Amino acid sequence: MTLQMYTPGQNVKVTQQVPRLTGVMVTTVEGTVVKQEQAKTGSWYAHSKDHKLWLDRLTLKKADGEIVVCNLDQYSNVEVLN
Repeated sequence: MTLQMYTPGQNVKVTQQVPRLTGVMVTTVEGTVVKQEQAKTGSWYAHSKDHKLWLDRLTLKKADGEIVVCNLDQYSNVEVLN
């Protein structure tokens, strides 16, 4: 997956899919980009930087002020709204 760069202040809609045995669970969140980063988790993963699992993360601020961190993967779609 090639990660597109998003800038703070952009309004986006993130749609994520979670594959399951009986179909797909879909979630959607809209908000303003606070930051985009690649950050390591606490999980150990051989043959990677610092032997950690790294995830692409997009932090959003929703209209009601709630902060949401989206871990982006191959099942994520980010649509720029403005």
